[in-house]
Amino acid sequence: MSALSSNKVFSIVIPVFHNEANLDETLPKLLALKEKLPLYDLELVLVDDGSKDRSYQILTDWKKRFPKELTIVKLTRNFGQNPAILAGLRHARGNCIGIISADLQEPHETFLKMIALWEQGAKYVMGVREGRKDGLSPGSWLYWRLVHLFFSRDFPKQGYDFCLLDKSVLGELNRINERNTSVFTLLFWLGYQPQMIPIVRSKRIRGKSKNHFGKRLRIAIDTFIGFTHLPVRILTATSLILGLTALLHLAFLLTRYLVIGAGPEGWMTIVSLLLIIGSFVLFGLGIAGEYLWRILDEVRGRPSFVVDSVFPSKEI
Repeated sequence: MSALSSNKVFSIVIPVFHNEANLDETLPKLLALKEKLPLYDLELVLVDDGSKDRSYQILTDWKKRFPKELTIVKLTRNFGQNPAILAGLRHARGNCIGIISADLQEPHETFLKMIALWEQGAKYVMGVREGRKDGLSPGSWLYWRLVHLFFSRDFPKQGYDFCLLDKSVLGELNRINERNTSVFTLLFWLGYQPQMIPIVRSKRIRGKSKNHFGKRLRIAIDTFIGFTHLPVRILTATSLILGLTALLHLAFLLTRYLVIGAGPEGWMTIVSLLLIIGSFVLFGLGIAGEYLWRILDEVRGRPSFVVDSVFPSKEI
């Protein structure tokens, strides 16, 4: 990227975690976008999120070949996809910035359509999944449906993690130092009217997804606590249901006693009620603990990620 160049800069942020099987195919495809965007300087911001395989070595090898196009941000350890994306966005210098996964299951050529919309004034363009050749697990389906129902009815029903944003949107995002968050939900929360482009997510050809159940569960908890009232409303609804059930049960026992003179059943009824109420109390304490943990996390002020080293794209 030339300091004297009059071209606009298009940055693409790519989080990398154990992607050694994909990178040698991913990088040429993304670099090829430069030929189709002659009026833009291309910057690939690759964030190594504490990979233990050869991902970082592969990135440095490509950096030697393309010093002007590649920026490598190395984190000290694995902080997760969302912090890695935030780290990349902090180092992106583009007039417009794209986000895509390193496995390129989203159609990267769609960036050309996104830039066309950006040039027409769109500040935020989303690649919205209308189909998935890799299938959608029941857990992912449920997660995205709940986000759609309880966060915003305008949120894509199958979610998204492929988008392009204007540098002004990035400026607003960088002002938020919120921890335990979801980048893509946070971008939507900013309120910019998104332009949506339908896409089909392809099958993974190489490598395995590192987004295992534990990570998905953590993201789900962060999303629902950070962006919806769902946990508190579940607590309130469950309280009302249990209270109403207890009153109905009490009315039944009193009626039975007054009509036929039979006393309430023995210890099984008492034990069952105690188990139900005790479980609910522990459930409520768990939800309260999640909120308190996040408050503590914000008060402590620890960063969401720690950068070990940065190798920026070189100026001419």
